[in-house]
Amino acid sequence: MKKHESADAVRLEPDAPADATVIWLHGLGADGHDFVPIVPELGLPAGHRVRFLFPHAKIQPVTINGGMPLRAWYDIPALDRAARQDEAGLRESEKRIAGLIGAEIASGIPARRILLAGFSQGGAVTLHLGVRHPEPLGGLIALSTYMPLHQKVESEIHPASFRTPIFMAHGRFDPIVPFAWGSDSARGLRAAGYELEWHEYPMQHQVCEEEIEQIGRWMRERLGAA
Repeated sequence: MKKHESADAVRLEPDAPADATVIWLHGLGADGHDFVPIVPELGLPAGHRVRFLFPHAKIQPVTINGGMPLRAWYDIPALDRAARQDEAGLRESEKRIAGLIGAEIASGIPARRILLAGFSQGGAVTLHLGVRHPEPLGGLIALSTYMPLHQKVESEIHPASFRTPIFMAHGRFDPIVPFAWGSDSARGLRAAGYELEWHEYPMQHQVCEEEIEQIGRWMRERLGAA
């Protein structure tokens, strides 16, 4: 794959013209380079035509970091799901990533051939946008994360999104995003009618080898690249 870098993102282009795209969002304080090394571990077949796009979140003050700036998709006032959430920041990121999806569609990649993935804060944006997107996507991959603005989800779900499958995974010993946040979010999505595959691992706020293998298998199934 050919690697391209810009101020906004890291992009991996397949050797042949792309016919599918994975947009992968990093977690708080990381950047688009964070998950690039995982791509060779996903088990995609030689000659695959999957483009990977790893956008960088903007640098902004983060309250739980004492107001010091970090790359963040939205501010986090407190590590408490009942606390006020940065709805404006979340919706700003939603708009930006929806724009990336729209650009891929305009380039000739069908929405059903686009996967949206994210870890931690990036996973929260993935779920938030995915259930509101007006076209079904190829799938959502949400790792060590939760559904933000959960009180508003039911009234804002787009009916088309019920045809978007979801993969969620979480570490049982996660000290940053509590396991219960992830498992509760998964139960809520299943109850709403989404096709959701859930995995849990004996780990903290991270990814593990078994998880990467399962992500790769799920991704290949969605993109017909088994």
